[in-house]
Amino acid sequence: MRSLYLRIYLTVVAALALFALVSGWLLQQHLDEQRAQAEAGARERLEAWSELLQRSLPPADAPPEEQATALRDWAQRLRVPMALDDAAGRRIVATDSFLRRESDRPGMAPRLRSIALDDGRVLWVARPLVLRGSPGGRPPEPPWRLPRGWSDGLGLALLLVVLFLAVAAGAWPVVRGLTRRLEALKQGVEAFGAGALQQRVSEHGRDEVAALGASFNRAAARIEALLRSHQTLLANASHELRSPLARLKMALAMLEDAEPEQRAALKQEIQTDIAELDALVEEVLLTSRLDAAAALEVREPVALLALAVEESARVGAAVHGDDVQVPGDERLLRRAVRNLLENARRYGGSEIELQVIRMAAPNGVVELRVCDRGPGVPAAYRERIFEAFFRLPGHAEREGGVGLGLSLVWQIAERHGGQVRCEARSGGGSCFVLSLPGG
Repeated sequence: MRSLYLRIYLTVVAALALFALVSGWLLQQHLDEQRAQAEAGARERLEAWSELLQRSLPPADAPPEEQATALRDWAQRLRVPMALDDAAGRRIVATDSFLRRESDRPGMAPRLRSIALDDGRVLWVARPLVLRGSPGGRPPEPPWRLPRGWSDGLGLALLLVVLFLAVAAGAWPVVRGLTRRLEALKQGVEAFGAGALQQRVSEHGRDEVAALGASFNRAAARIEALLRSHQTLLANASHELRSPLARLKMALAMLEDAEPEQRAALKQEIQTDIAELDALVEEVLLTSRLDAAAALEVREPVALLALAVEESARVGAAVHGDDVQVPGDERLLRRAVRNLLENARRYGGSEIELQVIRMAAPNGVVELRVCDRGPGVPAAYRERIFEAFFRLPGHAEREGGVGLGLSLVWQIAERHGGQVRCEARSGGGSCFVLSLPGG
C-alpha cells in the first residue's frame, strides 16, 4: 500500500512538472512573439515619425528657439517625451517630460529611441513605442514582475519552480489521505478475514472509497448474520437430533429381547423416529439454503388456490377463496402452505379452514389464511413462534415437532417479498396469514 501512494504522488508530481515545463515554454514563446511584434511596430512607427518630423521641423540652420518651439509642439501633439540634438551632438531642446524621465531613475539610463534626420540632427524619444491596441498607451506587462536586474528567462524559471513546489506540497495531503483510507479498508478486511466478524470500516465521505467501505460493511453484516444463523441452526439441530437418536438406540436395544407382540410396536416407534429425523434433516437443509440464497432461483406464475386445494386434501381442511396467481417458486410456496396446514392440524385440531383472498389494496396483495380452533397463541409469543426451533411451552412434549416449520414459512414469505403473521381467531383459535405480492 505504501508503494501505491508513492506511485500516485509521483505520477501527480511528474504530470505537474511536465505541465509546468510545457506551459513555461509556450508562455516564453508567446512573450518572444509579442516582443518581436512590439519591436516591429516600433520600427515602423519610428520610420513614420522620421518622415513626418523630417518634413515638419524647421531646417537645421533655423534659430534654436524656432526648432525648440516646433519640437515642443509635436511632443505635445504626440504625447511623447522628446529631445533634439544638432549634427555635432549638442542638445538643442528637451521637453519637460523628457527631463523628468532622465531624473526619475538616477543611475540608470532611460530607454531611448533615436531618429536620425537627413540633415544630421538626431531626435530622441524617451518612451518605448508600443503595439497598436495596448491599453492606456503603455506596453503590455508580463504576468509577473521580475526582480531588478534579472532576465526574463530566470524569472520565468523561478516562477515555475515555486508553482511546482506549491502544487506538489498541496497534492501530498490529498494523495496521502486517499491512500490512508485505503490502508484502513485493507486492515478492516484483514481483521474480518481473521475472524473478527463484528469488524466494520469507515464510510465517511461521498467518493468511491466511501462507497467501497459501505459495500464491505453490508457484505460483512450479511456474512456475520449468516454465520451466526448457521451456528445457531447447527447447535439447535444437534440438540434436536439427540432425542430421536436416543429413542432409536433404545428401541433397537429392546428389539432383540422383545416379545413378538412388542416388536411391532417397537418397529412402529423406530419408523416414527426415522421419519422425524428425515423431516429434521430436510428442514435444516432447506433453512440453510434459504439463508444462503439472496433471491429466488425460480419465479413463475403459481395458481395459489389450486395449490391450496391439493395440500388441504392431505389434512381434510376446508378451502374457499379467489382463483389468483402469484409470482414465485411453486415448490417453496407448496412447502409453506403444507407447513401451515400441518401446524394447524398438530396444534389446532381437525376444524381447519384455508382461505385465499385478493385484497382490494392498490398493490394487489394476496392473502392466504389458515385458521384453526386450537388453544391459540398467546400475544407475547405471536412473533417468537417464527424463530427457528422455538416452540410454545409444553407443546414440545405434547405435540412433538422440531420448531422449524413456521421458521421456514417466514423465510419463504421473505424470499417472495411477502410476510407472515399470527392473529387471534374470533371464537377461539388462531389464524396464520401469509401475505404475498400479486401477479
